[in-house]
Amino acid sequence: MAESTTKPMRWVSALSERPSLEAAVKEVVEIAQDALRASPDLGLVFISSAFSSEYSRLMPLLQEHLNLPMLIGCGAGGVIGMNSDYQAEEIEGEPALSLTLAHLPDVAIHPFHLSADDLPDLDSSPDQWVELIGVKPEDQPQFILLVDPYFGQINDFLLGLDYAYPGSVKVGGVASTGAMGGATGVFSGSKRYSEEIVGLALSGNIVIETIVAQGCRPIGHPYRVTQAERNIVLEVETPSADSEPETKFSVSVRLSPLEALQDLVQELSEEDRQLAQHSLFVGVVRDEFKQKLEPGDFLIRNLIGVDPKAGAIAIGDRVRPGQRIQFHLRDSRTSAEDLELLIERYQRQASSFPQGVTNAGALMFSCLGRGEGLYGEPNFDSRLFRRYFNIPLSGFFCNGEIGPVRDTTFLHGYTSVFGICRQKNY
Repeated sequence: MAESTTKPMRWVSALSERPSLEAAVKEVVEIAQDALRASPDLGLVFISSAFSSEYSRLMPLLQEHLNLPMLIGCGAGGVIGMNSDYQAEEIEGEPALSLTLAHLPDVAIHPFHLSADDLPDLDSSPDQWVELIGVKPEDQPQFILLVDPYFGQINDFLLGLDYAYPGSVKVGGVASTGAMGGATGVFSGSKRYSEEIVGLALSGNIVIETIVAQGCRPIGHPYRVTQAERNIVLEVETPSADSEPETKFSVSVRLSPLEALQDLVQELSEEDRQLAQHSLFVGVVRDEFKQKLEPGDFLIRNLIGVDPKAGAIAIGDRVRPGQRIQFHLRDSRTSAEDLELLIERYQRQASSFPQGVTNAGALMFSCLGRGEGLYGEPNFDSRLFRRYFNIPLSGFFCNGEIGPVRDTTFLHGYTSVFGICRQKNY
């Protein structure tokens, strides 16, 4: 068999905890350039909100040292990168700077930045969205998206992007601040942008594969929604106890969702009842035809409130009659088990991603509600991922995480989204 003539892509990640911005920039640039051993085509930078007063200086400083053709990034309440021992590290609430450099042969990199005023109407044709982004759908672009939290139409943007590029993967996150607040920012080239999205469309010899860990476990059984208005669930139906599996909902009981929840809580253990008081969510089934439901089949949404008089519940998304929902709980153990299960599933399916591969990198977009506050220990999600894949990892803690469930892109909460970037052909 003839050897491949495709040049390998390379990814490196460097992390600095120096409290001086100049010193941190110098450190990550030196480490990353020495490790890359090739000309960088792309840079991604994530900076702690502890430096928020110096955000305007970041990109000019980096460009002085790097002279990169393409560089994007954002500020965050916590950043993720590879330390000097080549271990993944999550720095929360402290000064830190994470820099990723990538050498991407045979990859076209198209940057863009958009405000909400730039977006076409949702009734517009896909051609208008394509014109806005500037990349043809047949180029099969893969998207990395960084969003300022004051950009007001992120869900509309994701709908439009899926409409125009239905076969493309989109990953990213919403910039964040730490517990003390401070400025936000997204960066592209040499500039900082407010109330905008900065993004990259990557096409050619590259693919982004995803792991979207929502960190919940189902309780009870699914219900089919029979009455709903926007995000309000008014009535559900459940199969009766003597219903046969093949008949599913043909023999059913209709009740209010609050009644269903009250019945369910009575069946829970004392530990789960306590958990349900503050960590109860609703999973919306994405595939209407799938019968055996597994982690990854649900879109997890917040339970916003209940109406005791009407017996209705409000959730953090639109829902329509015919959809199935199931109540979920979240805790540290469930989040850990969910992530490991999804990583193991990805490892089994990624036959073209052998152990020890070096021509790949990963990006991690994790909710501010995870990390040490959830697990009681630092670096949990990142090091769990690295136990399975010995590739560079970087990212940040988000105000919302962007990733697909099934074939649709969503803005998530309390989630860790991993984007694994590798070559299609090597």
